Amino acid sequence: MLIQIHMLQNYAPSNLNRDDSGSPKSAVFGGHPRGRVSSQCLKRSIRRSQVFQEAFKADGLLADRTNRLPRLINTELEVLGVPETARQAIIKRLPEMGKREGGSGASEEEDKELKTRMLVYLTPAEAKEVAQKLWALYQEQGDKGFAKLAIGDIEAAMGHAAPRSVDIGMFGRMTTSIAFEDVQAAVQVAHALSTHRLVREFDYFTAVDDISGETGAGMIGDVEFNSSTYYKYFNIHWESLVDNLGGETETALKAVTALIEAAALAQPSGKQNSTAAQNLPDFVLVEISPKNIPVSYANAFLKPAFQSHQASLMQDSIQKLNDYAQRLRRAYELNGRRAYFTTEPDISLDSAEDVLSLPKLQAWAARQITEAAHA
Repeated sequence: MLIQIHMLQNYAPSNLNRDDSGSPKSAVFGGHPRGRVSSQCLKRSIRRSQVFQEAFKADGLLADRTNRLPRLINTELEVLGVPETARQAIIKRLPEMGKREGGSGASEEEDKELKTRMLVYLTPAEAKEVAQKLWALYQEQGDKGFAKLAIGDIEAAMGHAAPRSVDIGMFGRMTTSIAFEDVQAAVQVAHALSTHRLVREFDYFTAVDDISGETGAGMIGDVEFNSSTYYKYFNIHWESLVDNLGGETETALKAVTALIEAAALAQPSGKQNSTAAQNLPDFVLVEISPKNIPVSYANAFLKPAFQSHQASLMQDSIQKLNDYAQRLRRAYELNGRRAYFTTEPDISLDSAEDVLSLPKLQAWAARQITEAAHA
């Protein structure tokens, strides 16, 4: 079973996701420059959202991505009552993880916190289990024996803990260490692209020194921004999600409905203190199909949407998406169930149920998935 989410969201002038030069990310699509928000940015905003925190944090179903693994392990070792000398002997080996030949992974300056060379994506439960295994290995080898062990042997002893966190189950995990198992993502997230041609703008700004008493600017600068109507696309492979979550179908169902909500409500954080571009989607469509045939509707906007006297940019974007989706459904006989809501008046979608609101769309999706799973 495949669950697909399509959204159209217009942002006020902003710089939500910057490139290496500080400019809003962009891309060429259909021969035209487009505004872009990266999939990585969208995923982070979702998994760090209040929706996910409230739904899963208390149950330990969210992971953290960090290179402070030694700090996490040290904390767990303290809970286990491991002596200070043993704790230090264990955690000072962890920065070597992910390395294979020569050299030390320890930090260059002794007074700096120990860090791993890679970002490790793990749950609190995994950190606890890893600490227990490292302590057992240390007791078995002794201080000198542990210090002489190859890092590969230490990683192998740490073993694989099956991930049960929702965010790892959804978005996957890739590591360069055999201590942590790679997880194939059950959710695909596209880069958000503007449905229209990108118009770049620049804000020239000055800052005045409040104390000096001098006239004129104490600082001058400029920042690039744009205002874009984005098409966002997500898909969830149900069976893969359930498998990643250890067969917990109730957790998987909760994860899907939370993703629908978080995808709509979570906002990228880039320059928000300067722009407050807190704009919600005006259109959300969910499609559920028994066949695993992912279909993005991005190509509806190969010819950019535009504003006219008859329709706003959002209205034209919705109409283009609807027309293109209907052509695809006819051409490929795509017969999945569909429901949507929109804030735009006098808009209707072909072969789709208007459920009027986000909570009702979540409830509709939950019913459809439950019925399909028990069919």
